[in-house]
Amino acid sequence: MLVADIQGKRIYRIPAPDKRLDKNGAPKEPKKLGRVHFPVFTPNGTHVVGFMIKLPDIVGMVKQPDKFVPLDALEMYEGVPCVVDTKENFDAPAAKRLGIDLDRCLIWTGMDVRTKSGKSVGYCAEAAFDSKTGEVDHFQLTGGMASSALLGDIQMPVSYLKGYRDGAMIVADEVLDLSFSGGAAAHAAEASVAVSTKVKAGAKVLDDKGSVALDRGSKALGKQLGRTKGMFKSFAAEYKKAAGTPAKKKRAK
Repeated sequence: MLVADIQGKRIYRIPAPDKRLDKNGAPKEPKKLGRVHFPVFTPNGTHVVGFMIKLPDIVGMVKQPDKFVPLDALEMYEGVPCVVDTKENFDAPAAKRLGIDLDRCLIWTGMDVRTKSGKSVGYCAEAAFDSKTGEVDHFQLTGGMASSALLGDIQMPVSYLKGYRDGAMIVADEVLDLSFSGGAAAHAAEASVAVSTKVKAGAKVLDDKGSVALDRGSKALGKQLGRTKGMFKSFAAEYKKAAGTPAKKKRAK
């Protein structure tokens, strides 16, 4: 399963199994909870432990903080992804049940990636994980939308992951030896050719000047959340700040 398969999906609340039928014996309809915002990884970064769910604004105006929902609490009900509406399936009680410290957990997607020796690789754009256990198989690393289109991305096995440091995902130096895949240049050379220095330089120019704001915002978000580590106490505010959301202008009287 990829993060992209569930990110942005609407999640619903459902009653406990013994309360799912109404007085007429018909299944109760699930209630909207919110949309999947970002995956949450364990402190060692090798497992998806749950998701931050973006809740709808109150009366369309007042922002609510994101809510943590663990992976093991999600289930399909009436054809839609749902979470049982019990205390132990949300936020701190859920973390306590799982035996994890949310403030030490990570959000890899959007975070800068550097090798142990300090060389920049790009940033983490995607993760493939087991939908049941949350175990990560590999990460997708990219230099940005333009370089991704030209060169492709690096699929990094989780074994190359070394940890987190100073706002970045730290990976083995050997990652630089992995081949690009999926890009125009990679396809032209049967997906495993070593890209020349000239092509790399051209991609960097394209990336610096051609990437859209959303791409840069996603990267900045990963950096910001990585630095704070205590990300879950002010997630909404950090997201706006990192993504560069402009402040609302006051109305003229």
